[in-house]
Amino acid sequence: MLSTFQSIFKIEELRKRIFFTFALLVVYRIGGHIPTPGVDGSLVAQALGSDTIFGLLDLFAGGAFRNATIFALGIMPYISASIMLQLLGAVVPYLQRLQKQGEEGKRKITQYTRYLTVLISLLQAFGTAQFLSTLDFNGQRIVHMPYGEFVIITMITFTCSTIFIMWLGEQITERGIGNGISLIIFIGIVARFPEAVIEEVQYLWFGTRSIFTEAILVAAMVAVVASVILVTRAQRKVPVQYPRKIVGRRIYGGATTHLPLSVNSAGVIPIIFAQSIMFLPATVQQLFPNTEWVANIVSDWLRPGQLWYSLIYGLIIVFFAYFYTAIVFNPIDIADNMRKNGGFIPGIRPGKKTAEHIERILTRITLPGAIFFAIIAILPWVLISSFGVNYFFGGTGLLIVVGVALDTLQQIESHLLMRHYEGFMKKGKIRGRSY
Repeated sequence: MLSTFQSIFKIEELRKRIFFTFALLVVYRIGGHIPTPGVDGSLVAQALGSDTIFGLLDLFAGGAFRNATIFALGIMPYISASIMLQLLGAVVPYLQRLQKQGEEGKRKITQYTRYLTVLISLLQAFGTAQFLSTLDFNGQRIVHMPYGEFVIITMITFTCSTIFIMWLGEQITERGIGNGISLIIFIGIVARFPEAVIEEVQYLWFGTRSIFTEAILVAAMVAVVASVILVTRAQRKVPVQYPRKIVGRRIYGGATTHLPLSVNSAGVIPIIFAQSIMFLPATVQQLFPNTEWVANIVSDWLRPGQLWYSLIYGLIIVFFAYFYTAIVFNPIDIADNMRKNGGFIPGIRPGKKTAEHIERILTRITLPGAIFFAIIAILPWVLISSFGVNYFFGGTGLLIVVGVALDTLQQIESHLLMRHYEGFMKKGKIRGRSY
């Protein structure tokens, strides 16, 4: 392992990419500590208390929301815009044509995503400004600025900050290592790890939790992480054969290989998409703070930990697992490519029958993977209600941390193997996923 890390810094391009990624992530963390003009950030966290909805928002913002910093919205407006365009891409003919136009169509969709991100950021910034202007702690006002002036400044500040974070993510993806947007969410979650560990140590030190209970929690955490890695890397190998071809005096082909179908082809994207949608009720409540029926729905039905919240959240994860898998994995294209190269699945006719066979297998293996991740995403509420465990030790945060870490390691290993260096694993390779 030590020699592998030494090899990383021997490759100039990889070394530059890692340092570039690290530098931009540092910039992101610095921005997460710059206070929003006119807001007393020290009182915001105390006023919010243990509100679970804002705790989840704060999870994706890396602590910026609870401290009312300029990065309070985080990258969620961009993710929401991406979700909307991908959903519309399944029903709007114009967007469908763009998706099939290769790089040119991709650039157009990226441009529309940026425009939509600005619109969503403005709406969320307005709702957040409304919410903060009505917030107080023990009679002390959180906002020390006239209402109109504060709303305008907050909308401009939050929107520009979200655009800047979006730019950071795109730069990391293009010139760094790993997926920039995923890494920004990843670093925000990991930044809370020391605080979570200190909190657990305090529980043990002051006798709030026994050594036996803490040992069970640690063992459960290790088991959950191991199971998440196992399911993330699980694959169904479909055998594929290629016939022999005689070209002149040489024989080509005749190989037997396999088509790897991942149990979790969509990666952590369904979790992020589902969480983004579950944030909408809280956003609507911020936009209409004095509407009683909206507040009742959010507090009684769609608050984290409630039965309906868990059921809806789980179903959305399963839906997006199938939806995103259908986007990134097209059985018809795979069957056509196999037929053009003379490949076939033993016992299955090439063409349409092969596509149907692949789709049937993919549908079957996606369901248990989606249900597993839905259960893991809901797990924190069981731990919180039973033991008061920090968010980091399960659910959405854990899935994102493990998924992004595996994907980034896979990209680093690809650079190492391409230059004939040994990777992280002596046997096999880290399998990446599509984002």
